[in-house]
Amino acid sequence: MDSHKTTTVARRFYFSPADLPASLVVFLVAVPLALGIANASGAPIASGLIGCIVGGIVAGLLSGAPLQVSGPAAGLTVLVYGMVQKFGWTTMCAISLVAGIFQLCFGALKIARASLMISPAVVHGMLAGIGITISLAQLHVMLGGKPQSSAVLNLKELPTEVVQLYTHPTTPETHAAILGIITIAILVGWGYLPAKVRLIPAALVSVLTVTILGNVFFPEAPRVAIKDGPLFVFQLPQLPADIGGFFVAALTIAVVASVESLLCAMATDKLHTGARANLDKELIAQGATNLVSGLLGGLPVTGVIVRSAANVAAGGKTRVSSILHGVWVLLFVLLATSQLNKIPLAALAGLLIHVGVRLINLHHIRELHLHREVIVYTVTALGVAFLNLLAGVGLGIGLAVILLLRRLANFKSEVESRDEGTWHVRIEGALNFLTVPQLSATLAKIPEGARVEIDLFVEFMDHAAFEALHSWRKTYEKTGGMVDIDEKHEAWYGDATGGSPRVTRATN
Repeated sequence: MDSHKTTTVARRFYFSPADLPASLVVFLVAVPLALGIANASGAPIASGLIGCIVGGIVAGLLSGAPLQVSGPAAGLTVLVYGMVQKFGWTTMCAISLVAGIFQLCFGALKIARASLMISPAVVHGMLAGIGITISLAQLHVMLGGKPQSSAVLNLKELPTEVVQLYTHPTTPETHAAILGIITIAILVGWGYLPAKVRLIPAALVSVLTVTILGNVFFPEAPRVAIKDGPLFVFQLPQLPADIGGFFVAALTIAVVASVESLLCAMATDKLHTGARANLDKELIAQGATNLVSGLLGGLPVTGVIVRSAANVAAGGKTRVSSILHGVWVLLFVLLATSQLNKIPLAALAGLLIHVGVRLINLHHIRELHLHREVIVYTVTALGVAFLNLLAGVGLGIGLAVILLLRRLANFKSEVESRDEGTWHVRIEGALNFLTVPQLSATLAKIPEGARVEIDLFVEFMDHAAFEALHSWRKTYEKTGGMVDIDEKHEAWYGDATGGSPRVTRATN
């Protein structure tokens, strides 16, 4: 028994030499992103680093997806910003803690795959809407201003800030704009450089370059301000007076973070040939991570595809690469926190604008266009951006259900007289309770006493449709007619006597 346990533990924490350089790459990607996401979320800058540390170490130790790397995510930025404005930061920490408890329950109940039943068009539309919101808000930061409370106000105030920069070209705001533009230019241009050069993370290069330029040429541009080291800003999470709203907020964070983490785990699986993700175990890991992060004053955490892809691309083989990246962030916090105050806010804003724009994924849009679901994507994205996240997702899910019902009600029929006394009926689409009225109307066009040939080009037939067709056939044959039904495709239908569904295959 002891030998078996030792073998299991050894296998679980197997270390590959490739994990060390991979962890360093992920560390270099994660730190600037964490700082930018914390700033965009309206949270203390330190909270992003705490989320990074906890996401790397706790999620790495417990993860059901060994090569997935967890940390603060852009996908939660809009939610967290709104909750910080409404409840305050200490309550936001409590929300993260309770969201983690919800996730632990999700994992214990083994409902991970059930959470994936949300239409991909809604999920990708939600991320696109978040990307629009982040980009509009961070444009103001990049221009030296402050983001407004909504995307509509951010869009409305943007021309004023641009005009102000044009009329006052030597202000600190102009310096910030120049630094932000340089950041975005580096991030975009980095993708066109040789592959060996791109092994160095673009986020690191852009932030480091702009930090040097800012300190040398634009010393008046606004900068990151961390008065104390992140390990010395610990505050106990606090419950608000509005307990109902508090639990709704926690459940919202839990659901969105869970869906994002599970989608990331499945996307990461496509990048490597190692062990596949255990989604329920991953939910438990994410729950424990958010519980600890909230308790220590960190941002809520999810699996992040940018870091996970960097981990795989850099040669990461086991969970140790994720754990080590958290250790490197911790050492960085202990030894070099003061250096963060040299980073211009415009550099982090430019980084977040680039991340936000990339959340509007053209590949996903093309795929959804092929499946005629772009309208769901668009409505969700615009709803999230210009209403709020829950309203946008609700609109997207509602529209997806309407389109599903429309497809289920898709019914086409042709009735024609061929030879004398013979009628031919062609039925396409779905035969179910929604299309029974149309089926009955079609069959009512056939005169009594004829020979009827019915071709069914359907892939699905429920009991209601089968009962309607079977009853019409029996009634029609009693009046002297003959009915021949030819099923051209496999169809599921219920037994007319109430038995189990059975399958009839093509006879042609």
